[in-house]
Formats: sequence, structure tokens, C-alpha cells
Amino acid sequence: MQMFENQISLEARPLLEEYLHGFDYNTSGLSFTSLFMWRDINKFCWQKIGDYLCISGLSHLEVDKTEPFLFPPLTKTGTYDPESLRRTLYEAKKIFEAKGFEFGIRLMPRHFIPIVEAACPGQMVYLDDRPNYDYVYSKQSLIDLKGRDLHSKKNHLNYFLNHYSYEYTELKPNMVDQAMTFIREFNERKNLPSEHERKLLKMEERAMSYVFNNLEEVGYLTGAILIDGKIEAISVGGQINANTVAVHVEKANIEYRGLYQAINNEFCRHLPEHITLVNREEDMDILNLRKAKLSYKPVWLEESHIALFREDYQRTLGKNSE
Repeated sequence: MQMFENQISLEARPLLEEYLHGFDYNTSGLSFTSLFMWRDINKFCWQKIGDYLCISGLSHLEVDKTEPFLFPPLTKTGTYDPESLRRTLYEAKKIFEAKGFEFGIRLMPRHFIPIVEAACPGQMVYLDDRPNYDYVYSKQSLIDLKGRDLHSKKNHLNYFLNHYSYEYTELKPNMVDQAMTFIREFNERKNLPSEHERKLLKMEERAMSYVFNNLEEVGYLTGAILIDGKIEAISVGGQINANTVAVHVEKANIEYRGLYQAINNEFCRHLPEHITLVNREEDMDILNLRKAKLSYKPVWLEESHIALFREDYQRTLGKNSE
């Protein structure tokens, strides 16, 4: 079920990026590279409502349900007018409810809460959304791996550099088949503990086919490590603001010790000079993934929140207590 009338498409990219770049949202989900990658799986769609552009999608992170949500409404002016935003939010709420769904804003950065509160004072409840916190790192830190905290990462990287011959390259359109073979083989080797995690992985596999077939058109930043001419690690990202790149996908064959450290290191080394921060996205509440992301010592976690109208939230609490 799509909430809005327009698809995420290459044709819509110029308009969408006017709004995506109109305000410093800082969240990895609000980038064209991410929206395009997940457009079919998450049913991302958009519509201009009043002065703002609204994007809706389906959340798959909950184990027991799949529900639509609204991203923070986007502005192309860099500012928000409280009354105008209020009208947009209520109109979006009507659209959700007309289709039988409760309205909620998700993937909302902390610095956006005062903007919503100014539009709807005292009417919203803001819930912490820890599984969707983004991990933000210094690019230089990921390159240098200096200090005691990153010593083990440096050791793994040095082991790889001292024991394997490899080639690093950007992914090219003529490498699509090879890249998809790597993804399928990588997924076959994983032994995930839950059906939910396996489902997320299959969704990601579908999304990767969209990426590999539209590398240049969408503007993905990519890297691959080849050993004996075969892809054994990949990294795919996209720019989310003037100085930050998000890493949407990073995968490596764990049979090669230090390969994860190597693909991360090489990808960062080959980023444009003006990029100073790397957003390695959320952990989806997967314990091992959270541990791995924290081990690289992020500069900060970009908080994510859910905003619900208070009356809807209280009604839901009442239903759950029955």
C-alpha cells in the first residue's frame, strides 16, 4: 500500500534533491541514493503537500508488523514556517487515515523535534528509536586507525596487507554480474539466527540489483576489492550532505582476515577530499552489528525519533492494555 501518488525515479531525482538538500537533515535515509536503492522494498513514494515535499515508506524493522510512516516533511528553502508545516502534517495524517493507517513520522533527527513542536505545540509524543540511530565517524579516523581503541582494527588491516595481493577498484557497469554473484555467495554463507534477519537480507539482495544496474545514473560511490580477479568485498555509498557520505552496504568474505578493515579503509581513502565524515547507518537492533559499529568509535550517534499525535498514541496504549 502506497500512501502517495509519485514513485522514486530517476526522472524525479532533480526535484527530490532540491528538497533533500534544502535542509541539513543528517540522516542517511534522506538521501536519493538510499531512497532509490530501497524504493520498491519499502514502497517509498512522494507528494508535495502545501509548501513541503512528503515521502512515505514502509518500515520492515519490526518483527511482527509492517507499517507505513512519513519521513520528516522536506523543505527546499532551509526554513520551516510553523503554521504551514502544521497544515502539511494534518493533511498527511488525513491521507494515512483515509487508507486505514495510523499516522506517524519516523527517522526524524533530534534537531527536527523543535520544528515539529513549534508546528503542533503539545500535540505530539516523541519516542526514542534506538535501532535507527546512525553511526557517524571521522573519515580520517577510519583511514588512520590510530590509538588503543582501534589497535585491533589496525592489526587486522596490517595482516591483510601483508598476506594478500589485491586490486581495489570502483564498481563499473560491466561488473554487474560479478557483483551480484558475490552478493549471492555472501548471503549463502551467512547463518542468521532469526527469520526476520534472513528476510532483511533477501530484501537487501533485491535492492543491490537496483544499485548495480544504476551506478552512474544515481551517482553511487562504490568500491570493490578483487583477489585473484574475483570480487571478495564491496562497499556502496552515497553523499547525504556537503561533507558526509553514507555507507549503505559493506560486505566482505570473512575467509580473508582483515578484509572488512581493508574495504572500509580503501573506500574512505578514495572518497573526495571535501568529505570529512562517514555515516555507517543504523544497526537495526541487531546485537552483533551494534557491537561492530561501536567498535569503530563513532564521533557521534545521529539520534532517530518517532513522532505520533498524542491522541493516537494514547488510543494505541489503551488498545494494548485491553
